[in-house]
Amino acid sequence: MAVYTVHEPPLKGDETEPNPERFEFVRDGFYFWAFLLAPLWMLRHRLWLVLVLYILVNAALHIGLSLAGTTGFVRAGLAFLVALLVGIEAASLRRWTLNRRGWQQVGVVVGDDFEAAERRFFDAWVKDHGLGAQTPSAPSAPAYGTPAMRMAPHGSDVVGLFPEPGASR
Repeated sequence: MAVYTVHEPPLKGDETEPNPERFEFVRDGFYFWAFLLAPLWMLRHRLWLVLVLYILVNAALHIGLSLAGTTGFVRAGLAFLVALLVGIEAASLRRWTLNRRGWQQVGVVVGDDFEAAERRFFDAWVKDHGLGAQTPSAPSAPAYGTPAMRMAPHGSDVVGLFPEPGASR
């Protein structure tokens, strides 16, 4: 299951409601391409300030390590660690940039893949904003995406996965 944060763009001049097609979903987790090709990944996601800071930090580290007389192995190891840090923090860098540009985080959604998470978010978003048909629908699956469990009767003192005393045996 992947966890995504959902970001709403600032309204354009002629908009009164946010355009759902412009929403950004940022997956939480490790970004392999940010680890492997950080500058190109930053350019692709338009992280201009992050790219400038990345170049400055790498240049400062390279100059500092050269002046300290370290070996190429140490420099390569530190470059690997910086790349690993970028891969781990790539989602945070995107969120920070979106926040700096005036985007608002409007939710967190979990899904098996991007399409499932997007569908789950917009189903809830449509209901919250009073959009779409007002017809009753079938009960939806639980938010965590697993089959529905049998619920304990109202007023039961049993808490946990086994709604009946002794059901775990």
